[in-house]
Parts: sequence; structure tokens; C-alpha cells
Amino acid sequence: MGKAKVVLNNEKLRESSELLRALAHPLRIKILEFIDQNGSINVNKIYNTLKLEQSITSQHLRILRSVGVVNTERQGKYIHYSLNYDMISQTLGTIDKFLEESKDVEDLDD
Repeated sequence: MGKAKVVLNNEKLRESSELLRALAHPLRIKILEFIDQNGSINVNKIYNTLKLEQSITSQHLRILRSVGVVNTERQGKYIHYSLNYDMISQTLGTIDKFLEESKDVEDLDD
């Protein structure tokens, strides 16, 4: 039996893999959970509450910003961070679609 052709959106998969790579650090997960619990929070509250170095916190937030998983909004002299739920949802959808299509191909090969 011939192989089924699977059409993948390589750009969306690349973006999803970048996001997953950014999430593959326990401290970044902890920061994201803290932001999620607070809705929107400034960097000072993040590093003071989680007892982290300011520079370490900023470095991890920069990585999370670079993949679009957090939004930023300046309020006076502070930058407030919130989760980009649309990006997270879109990424999960891309991964689910990839896994579904991969399973469909496996089923055809059986």
C-alpha cells in the first residue's frame, strides 16, 4: 500500500517547536504559572515573590517574549507581563493537528 501524503504547515510547526523549547525550562514554567495566577504583573513582583535574581528573571522573560508567549504593557516605569493565551491555544492546536495527522498516517501503514 502506498504512503499517504501528509501536508504540514512547517512554519506553524517551527513556531510551535520554538515555543516548546522556551517552555522546556522549569524556572520559565514557574514564572508562567505565577503570571497566570496574577493575570498581569510587573517584573519586580515576579522576582521578589519567586525569590529570583532580577537579571535571571529578565533573561527568562526575554526568552518568553521572543516566542510570543507573554505580552508586555508599560505602566509608568514598570513593564507588566501577561500570558498570550491566543498564542498558547494556537500552538496547542498546531501540535494536536500534527499528532492527529501522524496517527492517521500510522493507521494507513498498518
